[in-house]
Amino acid sequence: MMIRSVADKKYFIEADARARQVNTQSLKRNIFQAIKDRIWRFHLLLRNFEYYRNKRKNVFEKAYYHFLRYWFHSLSLRLGFSIPPNVCGPGLFLPHYGTIIINSNVKIGANCLIHASVNIGSTGGSSVAPQIGDNVFIGPGAKIYGEIEIASNCYIGANAVVNKTFAEEYSVLVGLPARAIKTDVLVWWEKNKLNLNPN
Repeated sequence: MMIRSVADKKYFIEADARARQVNTQSLKRNIFQAIKDRIWRFHLLLRNFEYYRNKRKNVFEKAYYHFLRYWFHSLSLRLGFSIPPNVCGPGLFLPHYGTIIINSNVKIGANCLIHASVNIGSTGGSSVAPQIGDNVFIGPGAKIYGEIEIASNCYIGANAVVNKTFAEEYSVLVGLPARAIKTDVLVWWEKNKLNLNPN
């Protein structure tokens, strides 16, 4: 799913806000949160940048798009994020700033948590990159690469190296190379007593 309309943008921002526990119902509080929380500012820039990147633009919107692109890349460098547009689904949660590198061909589903020092990309010069389902927890230092798929509702442990497909939902993946050691019954946001369902 990509942001192609104002309604899409609102949906993505509200989903990200639920994951980060930001109150977007009040414009004043949302602005205050963006001032004090650089990661939330990054979320807002990412979703606005995606919207203007994907839509047909008039001459004024083209100028604003280039401004957003500069601002987005500048903040990305300060936070250590290399997260391209149109990669992460709604409900993205980035708990900490620090190095996160994601290939532009990666697809990450809804309500995923990505910790610092994570690298998700292709291998051997290929343009094919991982496809990751919904509600996936990606622990600090995890490396995920290659022509692989990760099922929804999985946990990827700290420093795990995932280079093959794991198709079973609720798998807990650890080690180098990663292996499934068990299955779980709750996704990460349920364990944290969050409700990321829109209804």
